[in-house]
Amino acid sequence: MPKLPGVNHLRAVSAFQKAGFQIDRQGKHIFMSNGARKIVVPRNNPVDAYTMAAIVRDAGLTTEEFKQLL
Repeated sequence: MPKLPGVNHLRAVSAFQKAGFQIDRQGKHIFMSNGARKIVVPRNNPVDAYTMAAIVRDAGLTTEEFKQLL
């Protein structure tokens, strides 16, 4: 079980923006990048814990770093 609870997608997007990611485009999903990495955040509320953990891993962050950014 991931140590990360389900998170509201808007809170997740703002946390990734604090980590240096910018929104590239939006639709049913929010596509973000920081130049080197690209991530996709679905517009679900809340985003499932397993999905959120995978997005955080793809962003190159640990769950503890992401929790501090929330």
